[in-house]
Amino acid sequence: MIERLRSTHGWIIAIARHLAWLPPLAARVTVGAMFVSTGWGKLHHLDRVIEFFQSLGIPAAEYQAPFVAATELSCGLLLVAGLATRFAAVPLIVTMLVALPTALWPDLEGVIDLFGKEEFLFIVLLGWLAPAADPAMM
Repeated sequence: MIERLRSTHGWIIAIARHLAWLPPLAARVTVGAMFVSTGWGKLHHLDRVIEFFQSLGIPAAEYQAPFVAATELSCGLLLVAGLATRFAAVPLIVTMLVALPTALWPDLEGVIDLFGKEEFLFIVLLGWLAPAADPAMM
């Protein structure tokens, strides 16, 4: 019985090792696709995004909005394609770090509320992906 359990355990470990590339791939493509979608939407509705940024008090909103939209689109495409993941993750983390205090801070009552925001989840996933961006793993 013990030998059968050890054999099964070894088999499960071998499968897990062979599939170790799957979670980073899924995270990278999912997060990248989300940023491609939001960047594309922002680029096609820049007037609304500029107004929204102005309402948040973001300085030079007419420059910031297209910059953020282009950053989200281009870095999202890099993530989806699996190119320069470490490079692409950094500007996306910065945009989410700016989004938290500017757009979301008034809605947060505590740390638990922060954990429920997708922007925070993106920061966590991108922070995990950036150092894990090993071509053998992706």
